[in-house]
Formats: sequence, structure tokens, C-alpha cells
Amino acid sequence: MRKDLSAPSPFQSFWMAGFECTDQQNAFGNRVDFLTLTGHLQLLDDDYQAVQSFNMSTVREGIRWSQVERTPYHYDWSTVQVLLDAGRRYGIQQIWDLCHFGYPDDLTPLHPMFARRFTHLCRAFVEFYRSQRPDDVLIVTPINEVSFMSWLGGDVRGTSPYCVGQGWEVKRGLMRAYIEGVAALREADPSIRILTTEPLINIVPRPGANAGEVRRAREFHNNQFQSVDMLAGHLCPELGGRPEYLDLLGFNFYYDNQWQLDPHQTLPWANEHNDPRFRSLSHLLKQAHRRYGRPVVLTETSHPGQDRPQWLRMIARESARALKAGVPLLGVCLYPIIDRPDWDHLTPWHRAGLWDADLTQPAPGLTRVLHEPSAEALTKAQRQVAKVLPQQAELIPIS
Repeated sequence: MRKDLSAPSPFQSFWMAGFECTDQQNAFGNRVDFLTLTGHLQLLDDDYQAVQSFNMSTVREGIRWSQVERTPYHYDWSTVQVLLDAGRRYGIQQIWDLCHFGYPDDLTPLHPMFARRFTHLCRAFVEFYRSQRPDDVLIVTPINEVSFMSWLGGDVRGTSPYCVGQGWEVKRGLMRAYIEGVAALREADPSIRILTTEPLINIVPRPGANAGEVRRAREFHNNQFQSVDMLAGHLCPELGGRPEYLDLLGFNFYYDNQWQLDPHQTLPWANEHNDPRFRSLSHLLKQAHRRYGRPVVLTETSHPGQDRPQWLRMIARESARALKAGVPLLGVCLYPIIDRPDWDHLTPWHRAGLWDADLTQPAPGLTRVLHEPSAEALTKAQRQVAKVLPQQAELIPIS
């Protein structure tokens, strides 16, 4: 079943705000909870009013699976209810991540009951949500960034299950749960929208690479699509994937998403040296759309430090180019919208949001300091993209 690409966007706003909601176990085995560390739960009303002042009325939130299901098959929705009530008060559309890097203490993607437990969670969430929001457009990301989590937990011991050389098995475990979860979500609510969120990357061989190195780089590059291919049933069809499970294709894009494979070296995102191996964001979005024929969303993007305004200008320029080229780009989510600390060490803050934390305070997450240069760049970016949103403008080449 091919989606109608001319259908209205399900999102309230093109520009969206993403609130960091990871609840994972970090590299030291400690559980983190960014909903509280960033102060978002405590300052929820302030945050929603703040993003609305920048014409962002769609946000990404997470339920924090590890906090909702402390006992198998028993759910505590109290914090999700607080978020839901705030969304209602301010007219904010919330996109829900059911698993954003964190699992209950007794589960890993390699556990034989992982998929069953996740499927049960999916059904329970729909029942909880629809009991009070029977008619809303419900957009769900079942599991965030399967590709990244497979590598982090399966290959470099960065999170649960703390493996090396098991990335493929972790990916299969996550995608089995993802696919069975989508089936359960659709069974409970056929109108539900599924938003995938996978990294959008470009992996290239070194200059002067031989044929074997070129093939190896191409293989690593194409592996970025394995999770979505599994969801569609193109890869590992025994997991139960189907083409109709593809709906809204979200892609996460950061400054270090393009790199040379061997030896590893990041391609500078501004491409100051005109490296012929570099690919523009609009080109990458166009290729992803061509591969799957579905609407696309830039579900995460940001840059740390002083280059934030320049990054926003690039995002606006490339979004406009993609739209002009006929790519059905439905939105851009600034993620994280609020400053966040490092997962593993917790003290360095990334300085990547529209609002920074005040590090002079005892609880930095309970402050909000607007980064004025980014705010100015965002306002200009919104105006630039708005010029091409109402109509599909003249096609231009993408390099």
C-alpha cells in the first residue's frame, strides 16, 4: 500500500521541538532520567509556552519505558498523564516515543520476552491514550534510533546489554519488538501514525581507495537502512515486517553524520574544502525518500556550541532545497530544544539547544537561558522555509 504523498501533514507545525527523554543505563551501568535532569518535567508549563513563542506547536516527548513498567505488565502512567494534561492546556501536539534508549531493569533486546513485553506496552499505551483522547491524531515512534542503539549496546558496551560484536543480534531483537509493536498498535488503533527515527548518514572510502575499500564503505553506508528495510519486510522477512508498516520516515541528522570509514575521519559539515565525497542534507533526504516513497521528517537535528546559528541556517537552506526538489518534507525537529548533560558523566552540558542551562546554579537543569544568536537564526530560518512550504516550487538540482 503506497501512502498518498499529497495528503495533508499530520503535524500541527513544520518546526518542532524535541525534549530529551532518554532513560537508558549509561556506560557505567547507571540509570539516567533526562526528563528530570533537564528540568523539563519540573518546568513543563514554561517550556511549552516558550516553544509556542517560536511557532513550534508540535513536540517530541517520551513515556520512559523503564519508569512506566517497574513491574512486568503493570504500568504507572502518572508522569505521562502530567505531560498529556500540559499538552491539552497549551494546545501542544505531542509525538510519543515508547522506547527512547531505555528498557526496564529486567529486560534487554536479547531477552526472550523483550518483544512480548514491548507489544503489551504498546497496547496498554493506546488504551490509556484513547481513553481520554479518542479523536486526536496519535503519532508514535515505537523505538528510537534502532541503528544507533544496536551499535551502542551491541558493539561498544555503551549501554544495555553491554556487548561487543553482537550489534546484529541486538538489532534483530529491537526490530522484532518494533515490528510486533507496530502490529499491536495498528490492531488497537488502525488510525495510528508510525514515525520512524533513524540516523541519516554518509559513509565514504578514503581518497585513492581500492575497489575492496570502496565496496566496504558502500556496505557500511547501506547498513543505515537495515532497520527500516526490516520494518518493510525487505530484510529478514521472518520478523514479520510489511510494506504498509512504513508511514512517516523520520531521519536524525547531526554535524558528525558523515565520515570516512578507514581510517575514521569526520567530514566537516560545512564542507569548506569542497570534498567531492560530501553530500548535502537535501541530497540525503532525496535519496531516502526515493528509496521508500514515503513522506520524510527531520526528526532530530542540532549543533553544540557557537556554531548553532550557522547550523540552523544550513538546515533552513537544505530544507528549502529539498522542498523545491519535490521531497515531501513534513517538518524539522530541533533536538534537543533544551540544553542537556552528557549521558555518561552528567556534568558537561552540550550547549546544543535553543535554551541553555545556567551552569552557575546548583541545579542547572532548572534554569532556561535563551541563546539569542540561535533564536535570531531560527526566526530567519522559519521565514525562509515558509516561502516554499505553500507550493512545490520549481525543481532545482541537488548535489
